[in-house]
Amino acid sequence: MKNRHFKEYKNFKNNMSNSKMLQYIEKVVNITKERIEKSIRFELMMVIGICFLISFIFYSFTNSFLKREYNEPKITYDYDSIERTASELAKQIESANDNSKINGILENVSGGEKSFITDLDGKVLYKTKNVVEENIDIYSALKSAMTNVDYERIGEVKEKNYIMPVKIAGERRYLIYSKIPEANITYNTINTSNSSLALVLTFIVFIVSFVVITNNKMKYLDEIAIGLKIIASGNLNYRIQERGTDEIKNIAFNINHMAKEIGDKIDAERDAEKTKTDLITNVSHDLRTPLTSVMGYIGLVLQNRYKDEEEMKEYLNIAFSKAERLKLLIEDLFEYTKLNNNGITLTKTKINLAEFLSQLIEELTPLLDENNLTVYKKFESEKISVLIDTVKMLRVFENLITNAIKYSYKPGEILIGLYQKDNTAIVLFRNKGDHLTKEKTEKLFDRFYRVDESRNTNTGGSGLGLAISKNIVELHEGKIWAESIGDNISFYVQLNL
Repeated sequence: MKNRHFKEYKNFKNNMSNSKMLQYIEKVVNITKERIEKSIRFELMMVIGICFLISFIFYSFTNSFLKREYNEPKITYDYDSIERTASELAKQIESANDNSKINGILENVSGGEKSFITDLDGKVLYKTKNVVEENIDIYSALKSAMTNVDYERIGEVKEKNYIMPVKIAGERRYLIYSKIPEANITYNTINTSNSSLALVLTFIVFIVSFVVITNNKMKYLDEIAIGLKIIASGNLNYRIQERGTDEIKNIAFNINHMAKEIGDKIDAERDAEKTKTDLITNVSHDLRTPLTSVMGYIGLVLQNRYKDEEEMKEYLNIAFSKAERLKLLIEDLFEYTKLNNNGITLTKTKINLAEFLSQLIEELTPLLDENNLTVYKKFESEKISVLIDTVKMLRVFENLITNAIKYSYKPGEILIGLYQKDNTAIVLFRNKGDHLTKEKTEKLFDRFYRVDESRNTNTGGSGLGLAISKNIVELHEGKIWAESIGDNISFYVQLNL
């Protein structure tokens, strides 16, 4: 029982260890994958590493395939045994006491060996049966033995000679021992391989592997290059497909962003040019009409084409009225140009917005009464304060109220509301009038736009009031917009608290 529990615990421990190892491996794989996806440098390192691995495996296989193995025979001769035999023979001869023993020792030499003893002059004193020489040149024999030159050649194998000095009966003699060495054949295993061919093939495999693995990236770079040419040719609406998350994708994104920015700037320049053209056209038209009237009525006076002094005064009053309208148009145009070119610096003051609106309504009460209109105030709070340029914002609110007076059904009501939303204050101006379509509502803040051209001419407006109001509100980092629901026309001004 105890062993079973121990075994179960051991298995559990091994499973936990394997699980942790798998989690660690999975974590490493995920990190590597993420690095590859986000870094082209890391991806290139991995590609080169994979190509090297493939090339190494291929080289090992190719080198093994091209390897050739064969056995080379090698013949060696046992010269050491000849020297040992000569030394042993010299010892035996020196230990012999008489000639008969020496001859007996030489007779025991095998047939393949030659042995003889000479005196100092080279005369052969003792010899084996296979020796025919009676005298030899001791000097030549010594020289041959010392320089390892063989005394005699038999076939292709050389006979090895050894000269040993010996003493026989107190006299110095030379023992000359010759024998053909025994041949020993051994086999050496020789391995050959065409390494140069294997290296060339491996290099080709490396190049092919690199090309195949990086093929998709190269295609994507080609797509980017083609897209860049299309954009450079003037097609700023073309967009390169963005793929992946690495630096190449960032290049595609930046090229697309650049094309968009350039396109937007060109569109802005075109709009500015169109605006300039429209402005000149509209100004020319709006200036020409009152100027023509002024010149016409003054011309009548100068030409004395009036019945009496009363008619002359009427002509002059009309000319003066048209001149005032001309002055208003020029002043509005000048104001709009300064606002549009950021040529105005705001002088902001913290004011109570409810009190500010109440004072304005009180000042416009005579005009409201004249048009048979009543103002209803709906202020959510009397303590909403904002930081504004009072002179500029007064023009905005005054313009919105006078517009409501001009375009309201009469008799009627105008609602002026004030409430707080999030961290902003919103002022509402609402009146009942002719319904405006969505298209007309969106154009209300365009310069020189008139919903009813004839009516605007009669009212003497410049067509720049709402455009100026929009610029002033935007200079205050606020928003202004209009809504038309049924016969309710509403204008909203949103200002930061």
